[in-house]
Amino acid sequence: QVQLVESGGGLVQAGDSLRLSCAASGRTFNRYTMAWFRQAPGKEREYVAAVNWSDGKVYYSDSVRGRFTISRDNAKNTVYLQMNSLKPEDTAVYYCAGSPGTGVGAKYDYWGQGTQVTVSS
Repeated sequence: QVQLVESGGGLVQAGDSLRLSCAASGRTFNRYTMAWFRQAPGKEREYVAAVNWSDGKVYYSDSVRGRFTISRDNAKNTVYLQMNSLKPEDTAVYYCAGSPGTGVGAKYDYWGQGTQVTVSS
């Protein structure tokens, strides 16, 4: 079992930066691929980024590649999402998720409660 708690959301202006954090409970954090998803009002949940547990490989959606950076600190049981050059279309609730799998086909079994990110123009 892994419990996930996100933090770091807020209201920013376009062009600003934010760093989201996701703290995980459990002693096997380093055996989970961790990812960030987001969901804007009226839209489906969207994959944002992921980092494998096995080889540290990272994945990004086209919409955030080059602006967002995912990283993990296994010693702190925490995964981060550094978001730069934020745009109004990045406005969403951001969710942290964990999977025992790896790669783009990983199935995410554990989810946090989400943190709101709002980007004003």
